Amino acid sequence: MSVTAPPPGEPYLVTLGDVLAVMAARDPGPFALGTALRLGIAGAEANVAIGVSRLGGSATWIGRVGDDELGELVLRELRAEGVTTVAARDAAPTSLLLKERRTSSRSRTRYYRTHTAGARLTADDIPEHVVTGAAVLHITGITPALGEGPAQAVTRAVDIAADAGVTISLDVNFRALLWSEAEARRALLPLLRRSDLVFAGPHEAGLVVPGAEGPEELARGICDLGPGGAVIKIGADGAYALLDGQPHRQPAVPVQVHDSVGAGDAFAAGYLAELLAGEPPQRRLRTAALLGAFAVSTAGDWEGLPRRSDLGLLDHHDDIVR
Repeated sequence: MSVTAPPPGEPYLVTLGDVLAVMAARDPGPFALGTALRLGIAGAEANVAIGVSRLGGSATWIGRVGDDELGELVLRELRAEGVTTVAARDAAPTSLLLKERRTSSRSRTRYYRTHTAGARLTADDIPEHVVTGAAVLHITGITPALGEGPAQAVTRAVDIAADAGVTISLDVNFRALLWSEAEARRALLPLLRRSDLVFAGPHEAGLVVPGAEGPEELARGICDLGPGGAVIKIGADGAYALLDGQPHRQPAVPVQVHDSVGAGDAFAAGYLAELLAGEPPQRRLRTAALLGAFAVSTAGDWEGLPRRSDLGLLDHHDDIVR
């Protein structure tokens, strides 16, 4: 296992999951011989770690990658973004995602993550001292969907965090390509009950709070299950949050949408970076909305995420900031 060291003494976020190599079509149209592809990396948890790091926070990612060129690419890019990596190298290949831009406004993804390194993550891969030393543990509903080993790894991380009093953040992040709604509900409800903060879209929230309608009712239903905070992401309508019993509304930042993939991860990264910095709820939500806007107005899952010095760019009304 290769490990890079986090900055000593800084509050940091720790997360775990699968990072995939991404082959994304550059132009709209079906995959065919000669289609130009762009090589990159992506993964919900890693996207959040990068977003936190770009805002000046400290983030650590735990996972497995193949002992191959794509695995090396994953680790090199995460480290280049300032993310501490706790990574096992595996004989299985690094996971792969193909992203097809079928039209200018519609994309399709295909996962190749069965029997890959990321799907072989286990509870033994979770270093206790890394989790206990964190200020926030961030998990998503994607990793438990990858198999029994990854699900046990998430549970192990939550066990350690809960015993150590580490704040636990859960993004429901339902992926229909990975499991059914019923399977997701069964696996995520125990994790949600032990979480302190939950992020979800309306449909995702409805998986764990069936019958609830509207962001207010969904947030209240989630908090009734145990978490002290719930943030319902409602796209162009912004977000509604119920935090320690207090409601908050955050409007979306108006931008021209280029690619909506990664917006939810960006939102969570903005919120959690400000949580690490000790900022109040309205500042957390505002930064979350700004990062979501940057994500949807640029290509890629995380490549367009801002540095802290960039946040003011979307407050300007001119196309060129002089």
